[in-house]
Amino acid sequence: MTSHDVIILGAGGAGLFCAGIAAQRGRRVIVLDHAPEPGRKIVISGGGRCNFTNVGTSWDRYVSTNPQFARSALGRYTAQDFIALVDTHGIAWHEKTLGQLFCDGSARQIVAMLMDEAQGAEIALGQPIRDVTHADSVFTVVHGDRTVTAPSLVIATGGPSIPKLGATGLAYDLAKRFGLRLVEPRPALVPLTLPPEDALFRDLSGVATEVVAGAGKARFREAALFTHRGLSGPAILQASSYWRHREAITIDFVPDQPAGWLVDTKRARPRAGLRSVLGATLPDRLAEALAAKFAVAGELGNQRDAVLTDIERRLSGWQFHPNGTEGFAKAEVTVGGIATDGLNQKTMTARHLPGLYAIGEAVDVTGWLGGYNFQWAWSSGWAAGQAV
Repeated sequence: MTSHDVIILGAGGAGLFCAGIAAQRGRRVIVLDHAPEPGRKIVISGGGRCNFTNVGTSWDRYVSTNPQFARSALGRYTAQDFIALVDTHGIAWHEKTLGQLFCDGSARQIVAMLMDEAQGAEIALGQPIRDVTHADSVFTVVHGDRTVTAPSLVIATGGPSIPKLGATGLAYDLAKRFGLRLVEPRPALVPLTLPPEDALFRDLSGVATEVVAGAGKARFREAALFTHRGLSGPAILQASSYWRHREAITIDFVPDQPAGWLVDTKRARPRAGLRSVLGATLPDRLAEALAAKFAVAGELGNQRDAVLTDIERRLSGWQFHPNGTEGFAKAEVTVGGIATDGLNQKTMTARHLPGLYAIGEAVDVTGWLGGYNFQWAWSSGWAAGQAV
């Protein structure tokens, strides 16, 4: 049995960053994980280049039962703070669309940086976490055939998304064991599946176009991609975090067209057909599929204005009714998790059990696509690392 100041469960982004912060404050830290290597999710992220933060990070770009909860940590350890750390380690990066920052080289550079920052901590990998208990103000963890103890325990094991990388529901099991409430976890940033009645659109597999996709009150303008199972692409992944079963996903296929555009086109080009008009704006296969749905034959000049106005309305507010998602196997992150009402927003510690912390994806805070979830890992990890 070995004794430490802090036990961190999970060698992902949040856990490693927390370990580095705590170790640099002189804490005796040990990080435990069943995975054989650290930062596995980091390595595959961003096409292998790690979208490590977003310059537009703000608390209102996170999904949570209490979105304001993330405000404190995000405000005290910002995207600019993490960028400065990346620069200190000489990692070259570039900005892509919508404020997304990527490594010029490999995502492994971020893992190496985190490991370097956490060199004062012990990192123990490749063994299962067999048991976690708490008694007399001390946490005891059995990791493989080893037992470790500490007065502080940080849950940084993430959510169940991408199980092929070893993701599990351990964080939720521990939350229940130690009296923390859970918000129902569900897949987020995930492709949506369509029912048989939308088979025509599933036949468009591989077709992508820029749209405005909406779920609930959220709206995202990015590319949507039709797949053999349904809908994907950045706009759909974003909307999926807000989508709930039996609700519709609304898509504006013509976000740049003003009201009345189709009627105006009829006046200017009365001999044009709907298929050719849509083809000027949309990919050919999609234009053909949509025109077939409207079943408007002949020239625009032969159509009543009311018919064309209705087509405009449907094109700008097309409703799909997904029958599900592609699940945690394809989800980039998880919505829900450990409820924030049981945590202190400044320290990430459990209100009712001093010494217990939860950070990163394990918590009911989920960012938009584009580096926001990594920034939450850094910010929440920093907050706990300052407090343990």
